[in-house]
Amino acid sequence: MTKKPSKSQAVAGHVAGGANSPAASNAKPLVGIIMGSSSDWETMEHAVKTLTDLGVPHETRVVSAHRTPDLLFEYASTAEQRGLEVLIAGAGGAAHLPGMTASKTVLPVLGVPVESKALKGLDSLLSIAQMPGGIPVGTLAIGKAGAINSALLAAAILGAKHPAIREALRKFREEQTERVLANPDPSLAQTSSFRLTPPESPAAETEEPQAPATSAKRKPA
Repeated sequence: MTKKPSKSQAVAGHVAGGANSPAASNAKPLVGIIMGSSSDWETMEHAVKTLTDLGVPHETRVVSAHRTPDLLFEYASTAEQRGLEVLIAGAGGAAHLPGMTASKTVLPVLGVPVESKALKGLDSLLSIAQMPGGIPVGTLAIGKAGAINSALLAAAILGAKHPAIREALRKFREEQTERVLANPDPSLAQTSSFRLTPPESPAAETEEPQAPATSAKRKPA
């Protein structure tokens, strides 16, 4: 007989953390990353990768505000007691997920607008940003940049409590600066995408001299 997973197991989803995780001795994730659809993974995987690189333990889960509202309420309302400290919610279109998540928890909620086909993510951005006063959602940029920055912002929030995460974020920023300073002239780091054809030499351009035309002598009539 197959054992049915407990409600907490069903809510938690996948747990991951880097080798330098400040919670290496404690497997509990600190950041919960949720998305409205599996198709949002293309965007949200950048948040996961960034947290992994920083060594921040986290969990990921597909939770739809419209298709699985009860699961959303359960996830958000139990997040704090399960040890999560920051939630990242990515959604596109109507994008109710971040706002509804924020309405069910006092934890910081960071919203990532996923680019939509119809309006290129502008609908997602406005849906997340235009929260009524009293239920805030920290809204990031549309797409990949927003996903990366949501992880960095989550790390900054956690850094106030977890020194190891703060130092990991500091190292990330320093290395980022070093990469920029190491390549001040992008033209030296890239091969030219095109090359002008050099002009032909003057000798090649000079036309070959033509033999003068021989004038025919008239015979006397």
